[in-house]
Amino acid sequence: MKIGVAQIRSRPGDLPGAIAAHQKLIQRAVAYGADTLIFPELSLTGYEPTLAHALAMEIHDNRLDVFQVLSDAHRLTLGVGVPLRTPQGITISLLIFQPGQPRQVYTKRYLHADEEPFFVSGRGTLSTLGCEGTLALAICYELSVPEHAEEVARNGAEIYLASVAKTARGLASAEARLAAIALDYGMTVHMANGVGPCDGEECGGKSAIWNSHGALLAQLNERDEGVLLFDTATHQAQIIPA
Repeated sequence: MKIGVAQIRSRPGDLPGAIAAHQKLIQRAVAYGADTLIFPELSLTGYEPTLAHALAMEIHDNRLDVFQVLSDAHRLTLGVGVPLRTPQGITISLLIFQPGQPRQVYTKRYLHADEEPFFVSGRGTLSTLGCEGTLALAICYELSVPEHAEEVARNGAEIYLASVAKTARGLASAEARLAAIALDYGMTVHMANGVGPCDGEECGGKSAIWNSHGALLAQLNERDEGVLLFDTATHQAQIIPA
């Protein structure tokens, strides 16, 4: 299998433009044989907490049907970042599109204090991908919560997929933590970060993959869109420019 993360430029308030940009990176990943592709935190709207109420979507929003079409056509599992409107409030979620299956949701369970005025935490949603649950999902601040990685490792995860929105000043600590998760739990770790506007700052890019010994396999730069793919058969990583 080829498991990938996409680094995309945020386009706050421009959903059609964001969907088109997602499609472009999905097609690039498909051309290189991707089976799973995960996008950064809130990739469809940009990480803009103060705009979350205005930008929030319903789970069955038909503007997102294109992702199911792509999933079905290419036998591809997709995770795209959305502020999701629920009865409890707005959540930070990954909408999961799988071939021939209904939409599923992974929702951020552990919120940073700065997010609590705008979002609610999620419980009881999808937490892993793959028929044996070997692909674990995480959204940004969750990687800093030890219980999160401990739980998924205990449940048999082999790959840790972190969807984040990290600015340049927050990248070093995130990279160190993700390398430690890889080493401590023997998991391959992926980080999907964005570039472009991010809550009044700029996302720092540098999406990356670490092997199960905590060594960096591949990393994108701090400014360009692109895709990273990890081949589970060869344990090699590949950089795919946008």
